[in-house]
Amino acid sequence: MFPVSRLTRCILCLVLLSLVPARAQSPEVGKEKRLIFHDIRTDARGHLLPWYDPEPGKSYDHVLRLVWGYWHNVPGYWIRDPRYKRVYPKWYMIFRTLDDPGIGGDQVAMMLSSLNLYYDYSGDPAVLADMKAQADLYLANGLSDPGSRWPHLPFPCNTEKVPVYDGDLILGKGYTQPDKAGSLGAELVMLYQKTGDEKYLTAALNIAATLARHVQPGDHDHSPLPFKVHVGTGEVGYLKNEKGEVEARSVYTSNWTGTLRLFRELTALGKGDKVVFEKAYQTLSAWLQTYPLKNNRWGPFFEDISMWSDTQINAGTLAWYLLEHPGWVPGGPARVRGIQDWTLSTLGIGHWQPYGLRVIGEQSVYKMQGQSHTARYAAVELRYAELTGDSSRKAEAVRQLNWATYMVDHDGKNRWPNWDTYEIWWTDGYGDYIRHYLRAMAAAPELAPSGQNHLLRSTSVVQQIAYEPARVRYTTFHGAAAEVFRLATKPQSVRVDDKPLAERPAGEGWSWKALDRGGVLTVRRTGGKAVVVGL
Repeated sequence: MFPVSRLTRCILCLVLLSLVPARAQSPEVGKEKRLIFHDIRTDARGHLLPWYDPEPGKSYDHVLRLVWGYWHNVPGYWIRDPRYKRVYPKWYMIFRTLDDPGIGGDQVAMMLSSLNLYYDYSGDPAVLADMKAQADLYLANGLSDPGSRWPHLPFPCNTEKVPVYDGDLILGKGYTQPDKAGSLGAELVMLYQKTGDEKYLTAALNIAATLARHVQPGDHDHSPLPFKVHVGTGEVGYLKNEKGEVEARSVYTSNWTGTLRLFRELTALGKGDKVVFEKAYQTLSAWLQTYPLKNNRWGPFFEDISMWSDTQINAGTLAWYLLEHPGWVPGGPARVRGIQDWTLSTLGIGHWQPYGLRVIGEQSVYKMQGQSHTARYAAVELRYAELTGDSSRKAEAVRQLNWATYMVDHDGKNRWPNWDTYEIWWTDGYGDYIRHYLRAMAAAPELAPSGQNHLLRSTSVVQQIAYEPARVRYTTFHGAAAEVFRLATKPQSVRVDDKPLAERPAGEGWSWKALDRGGVLTVRRTGGKAVVVGL
């Protein structure tokens, strides 16, 4: 089947919509019997339930296991090209669609982000092995030349169908996207903390050094770093209009959350040039606070859209950063509310309102309902409710998560919910999907599955975790940290570095909040990296 890009699909949709009556492409609102793969389930009020089980946690857990299993076992390709010394038995994290092998923009960083959380949640060593395999493959085959003007940066696309990443999907070989490099660098810092492997730290430091060297103050029309640039010549890429005419240079994107994280994490670790990284961080911060946070210019992001487009991912990702770093800008929660309101008014889709929810479109030029984008919006709402106490949109956020489960089939494939598409987009259905459910569970632990034991959140990076019948054992990168678990039963004890931790409601120690089934364990420690929870 011939692969098509988002832009091509967008044009096809517009043509079809002009030819086909609306009723022919979508059933009467509220009368649907089936959503993609599954029969629609509702509660007594007619509000949408997840497809697998009425209990959200059981459904979310089931869907995450399906998606991980499908991803882990995806068919691979043997590469026997004489230009390359290695033979690759499997392509890790590099498909754009089933029919079009080719990395898509932020894909590897997305998957590292999701699998980091899923390893903590599941304890499955295969998840950690997969993280290392995808990072190793990308670093071995995807970085710009050390002697180029923009050295050591990952390319966002493999323009040939081999695992060698060498350019941009639209502009071709030699072009990269600095915002995607920043996101990958942040996840490589995390992977270094998780594994202790210095090669991930070295790659992150190289990326950070290149980006910091090119950061400029920016203005209304220019972000501090360009969206697309040629690594050899330094030429900035371009955007096209609907007629295919060159409209403007790719001098702007608001997707700098990952780059903020990269500079901040390296500075906290005391790695690299602290002065240079701090200056770059402050420059990016000032620009984001002066422009996108005030004027809501949240584009562009996607590698296959050649014109301006505001995106939910840029807006939602920065909203999450605001919640995780409340001191980053004054009035952080109010800014988050503003971003969420903009998202709903600009990209919200009301078709499913009879079922108690609105879904979120991917971007302004391609406003198609998206499962990962709706799940991201919901996760932000739940975290916002946790931190502010404002739960006015919490129930709808849960129903949005319920809706996004319907895109996952019984075998784990995760399809876009559009009526006209067959494609299974890896960015939207896998790397940028899993993490939103895990963040939602952490913000609202009652959404985690009852009768099971799972780590939902840690303020450190978890290096190792094992779920055993009588205990949970884990180690973290930092000694001072806090964790949140959903457990089937109240623990008997908590020990840190083999010393007992006291049960107390605040301060160093552990506390328990009972739920209808099991409850929530919070561990707070000021020292010690090895923790054992006795069950």
